[in-house]
Amino acid sequence: MKKLKVIVVGCGNMGSSHAKAFHAIPGFELAGLVDKWPEGRGKLAKSLGGIAEFDDYEKALAIVKPDCVAVCTYPDTHADLTLKAFAAGCHVFTEKPVAVTVAQAEAVVAAAKKANKKLVIGYILRHHPSWIRFIEIAKSLGKPLVMRMNLNQQSSGAMWNTHLNLMKSMSPIVDCGVHYVDVMCLMTGARPVRVSAIGARLTNEIPEGMYNYGQLQVAFDDGSVGWYEAGWGPMMSETAFFVKDVVGPKGCCSIVAKKAGGDKKSSDIDSHTKTGSLLLHHGELNVERKFTKADETIDLTDEPDHNELCVREQKYFHRAITENLDLTDHMRDAVNSLRIVLAADESARTGKTVELK
Repeated sequence: MKKLKVIVVGCGNMGSSHAKAFHAIPGFELAGLVDKWPEGRGKLAKSLGGIAEFDDYEKALAIVKPDCVAVCTYPDTHADLTLKAFAAGCHVFTEKPVAVTVAQAEAVVAAAKKANKKLVIGYILRHHPSWIRFIEIAKSLGKPLVMRMNLNQQSSGAMWNTHLNLMKSMSPIVDCGVHYVDVMCLMTGARPVRVSAIGARLTNEIPEGMYNYGQLQVAFDDGSVGWYEAGWGPMMSETAFFVKDVVGPKGCCSIVAKKAGGDKKSSDIDSHTKTGSLLLHHGELNVERKFTKADETIDLTDEPDHNELCVREQKYFHRAITENLDLTDHMRDAVNSLRIVLAADESARTGKTVELK
């Protein structure tokens, strides 16, 4: 089978991981790296055996004529780069979020359909075996569900610089929140109806009006509720930075993260996805008001690290193209999760609850 030529745009943390993934998958030919900073792309290109380098995206498209583009830049560039890729006849993998406004996201999805090209968005938790099992168990706990999740990051040095750059266009509850709101939607299968949020600006290093700590609350039409908390910066606590918990009428399930909150730091990217085991609690009582079943610890042996998860994402991207997978639901869900976190951002800035249509 002919290999699919791909270029990666953006050679930071995510771009490097995805470039390595493409390089490792026989069905792809990593044909170019695009980044305006020569140091980053040069080091990565050399480590992968000498990949072609470009500092201009449109030039790379014209010279390489790739089949696919992987957009791994800052969020405020995702929509524009993706639209240009479709115009050049390419399939696109883009890191989340697909855009920074709902209107942009809907325009990108419409462009994918018009061009008859595949659009895969980097919802990495959808490819994690432990998170897939977590979602499956949540669906067995009855309705309504109470979902509690956070991902706070105590950052300094290069990671704080990355967070500062991200906050030029979006807050932590928007950037990371799409992952966990997406999980909540998968757990409930219900329609989100109402969102509220709070936020706090804990540093003068970020723009006026931006906040580096936030918490959102979302209500669904089946009575389920969820909250998500995210904070970035050198002032954030390393205590309880990783909470992943779902409660239903029949009991609850929690991710017991041996690699998070223990030997891993909150800024370590592997601590964001590592699990270890699931703790399943059965809430049924007998006539004496005592539990009828003991708690279960579900050990998870398939624990891919961040780079392996990127490989699994790109294998899915390859399948989407070569097997002509229907990505209608995938794209709809990406827009839906973005709509929720942007409503939360509006609520945090205005102090008002936002009703979702």
